Amino acid sequence: MSDMAGDSVKIVSSPGWAKAERALRRDPVFRPIIKAIGPCTLEPVQREPYEALVRAIAHQQVHGRAAEAILGRFLALHPGQAFPSPEAVLAMEVTAMRGCGFSQSKVAAIRDIAEKAAGGLVPTREGCARLEDAALIERLVAIRGVGRWTVEMLLIFTLGRPDVLPVDDFGVREGWKVAAGLEVQPKPKELAELGQAWAPWRSIAAWYLWRAADAAKASRFKPQ
Repeated sequence: MSDMAGDSVKIVSSPGWAKAERALRRDPVFRPIIKAIGPCTLEPVQREPYEALVRAIAHQQVHGRAAEAILGRFLALHPGQAFPSPEAVLAMEVTAMRGCGFSQSKVAAIRDIAEKAAGGLVPTREGCARLEDAALIERLVAIRGVGRWTVEMLLIFTLGRPDVLPVDDFGVREGWKVAAGLEVQPKPKELAELGQAWAPWRSIAAWYLWRAADAAKASRFKPQ
């Protein structure tokens, strides 16, 4: 990890999770997970938070392939741009957005994200570096259609924050149930309490729990 200048928060400048893996191996539940899954390959996607939020809305409650098809049609309406700017989105007709396959509620959410990005509420990557995780969550959940889980995914997969534990995530709780050999998933509050011992690497812990849940479905991981 590296300290950025001024009042910036700590972020991971390059994904190398060996230190996190060593720390998590001290937990007897994580030790077999890490042995079975191998090194953590979590690598944040280098995109602006505004784009990440729009993409997250597109993926809500639809299959991944369907979401990518909708996004493909959306991007095709903005040739020459890697991703349409907030101003370009706000200039779009609602009917054009609906024609891409977005529901009415998703159109409203994407337009609100664009409006908040144009107004500065959605910070740039550089701006995010000056805000703590909790401050970003509080700030961004004020946007239509954006909940805490969505911001936590942004923190982990876009900004590379190493210490985020999405306790409301089904896969994370299922992973702990599998790894710990439990009959039922832990409640979010219970998992949050357990997760305090995994700081400052709770994002990597979540990544391993997701992998454990996936492997259990494929019968590749059994608790030991």
